[in-house]
Amino acid sequence: MPQVLIVANATAGSADDEVLDSAVGLLRARGDVDVVRTGGPDELQAALRERPAVDVVVAAGGDGSLHALIAALHTLDRLGDVVVGLLPLGTGNDFARTLGLDEDPLTVAAAMLDADPVPLDLAVDDDGGVVVNALHVGVGAEATRAAEPLKKWLGPLGYPVGALRRGLFGPARTMTVAVDGRVLDGGDDVIQVAVGVGRFVGGGTPLLPEADPTDGLLDVTISHAARFGRRVAYGLKMLRGTHTRLRDTVSVRAREVTISGRDLVWNVDGETGDGLRERTWRLQHGAYRMLVPAGGGDGTGPDLATTREAD
Repeated sequence: MPQVLIVANATAGSADDEVLDSAVGLLRARGDVDVVRTGGPDELQAALRERPAVDVVVAAGGDGSLHALIAALHTLDRLGDVVVGLLPLGTGNDFARTLGLDEDPLTVAAAMLDADPVPLDLAVDDDGGVVVNALHVGVGAEATRAAEPLKKWLGPLGYPVGALRRGLFGPARTMTVAVDGRVLDGGDDVIQVAVGVGRFVGGGTPLLPEADPTDGLLDVTISHAARFGRRVAYGLKMLRGTHTRLRDTVSVRAREVTISGRDLVWNVDGETGDGLRERTWRLQHGAYRMLVPAGGGDGTGPDLATTREAD
């Protein structure tokens, strides 16, 4: 039986605890399961160090929990030693949508250990930071920051409310974007740059609607919709994933992306930061393997069947 470690957030609520207990019961029918609750990167890395023989490590949570797990495994140089799983217990579950996972974590748990591992791409920056799903710079990141106080009360609706407030009235920024060693685009009217391997942010907004975490490429979208009317159009079309067709939007795919500017607000896998001046992200193809049960999801993610068969 495989040795399975489930990593849960130490601050999870009682409702999540009940679902997690049920999921653990389902997984124990197929594996030797241990559960650890961690409160930060140091505790997570310590838990992984204490269990060198584990075969499968499962993040119980959302995009932030998965990011923390992949970051810890990357830091410990263990991404190639274990297989990763995801129990979608987060608020947004954006990467789970990209993978086509079922919304019910118990359905995912029941099928997880029967699934074939799928190699997934990862973006890594100059400082060793990872992007599991997507990063974005500009009004989208500023909207996420504005939504953080609202998320507790509105759940996934906090993102569109914050985006409406900040996205329509936040200033454009001066940025330059280079891909694969050449300057692609830039100017003083950039409202957003998005880069990633996952399609969704903010609880289901298709920011990078064609992204595929198995294709070996980063999807890049740059918007110059600085005027009010163009921003409205950009936001409305983003809800349907058609914003990349607008004339003031540039979309490409690349293996390396550099964003430069001055004191930019940025968001990586749901966590915001500020003070960005220049950073480069490089794609690592098939950097880790994840158990992705087939047959779930809402049909909006990429078809991973070809990847399974190829492996």
